[in-house]
Amino acid sequence: MEGNVALNPTRKKITAPAIRAAKAAGRRLVALTAADFITARLLDEAGIEIILVGDSLGTTYLGHESTVFVRMADMIHHAAAVARTKPSALVVVDLPFGAYQESPAQAVRNATRLVRAGGAEAVKLEGGAEYADRVRAIVEAGIPVMAHLGLLPQSVLREGGYKIRGRTSEEAVRLEADLRAVEEAGAFAVVLEYVASATARRLTERAVIPTIGIGSGPGCDGQVLVTSDLLGLQAWLAPRAARRYAELGATMRKAFARFAADVRRGKFPGRKETLA
Repeated sequence: MEGNVALNPTRKKITAPAIRAAKAAGRRLVALTAADFITARLLDEAGIEIILVGDSLGTTYLGHESTVFVRMADMIHHAAAVARTKPSALVVVDLPFGAYQESPAQAVRNATRLVRAGGAEAVKLEGGAEYADRVRAIVEAGIPVMAHLGLLPQSVLREGGYKIRGRTSEEAVRLEADLRAVEEAGAFAVVLEYVASATARRLTERAVIPTIGIGSGPGCDGQVLVTSDLLGLQAWLAPRAARRYAELGATMRKAFARFAADVRRGKFPGRKETLA
């Protein structure tokens, strides 16, 4: 099958309004990250509803120490590879650090670039009330927005590290105010990252839009993980919020070593792999 042909023409295309409607229907949502064609194709074949081209690709694919080093060019490049699968899943792409903080006009301009050049079907940005005007401006420009509250990786320099949010009553009140702000601005869903479980549950109960948790307990309307964490591709990393469903890093390492040994011993290529 050619790469630009829809994977499953019989599966209904998932849209931002459909994701929003899942909450009222009581349907739990599943999201995973992808930054390449092969992974996106496999996610869609598995029936994942949301494929997130997250700026976590900076620390996984690109080797940066944090997501703040990810550029718009990086996001466009990887988003376009994912979009070429023409998945039934909704393709949501992160606006990277520096792409929307300046002004609503900057946010609209870069969201538009992600749609036109990257094939995004929705964009995601971090922050609550302070960035509600960016959410509103992008939505008014015709682009769906997923919000992101709790731990904000792009703000790690300001926040001084990766800490659980919503443990105190003051933080919980602030998170609820942020949730109300992004809801009113038109966000169709919100990621809750590293929010205390009890707080995340209360926010979910009070939210109009679906909450998608990562490290925020089982009370959210859906869950998202970084795919490389789920697959165990980075054996040197073991995020507490992730569950490993495979150990592909170890499998790949063994396969590479076996290939190298076969080449060095003259066992590859053999008769089967020799074409002439």
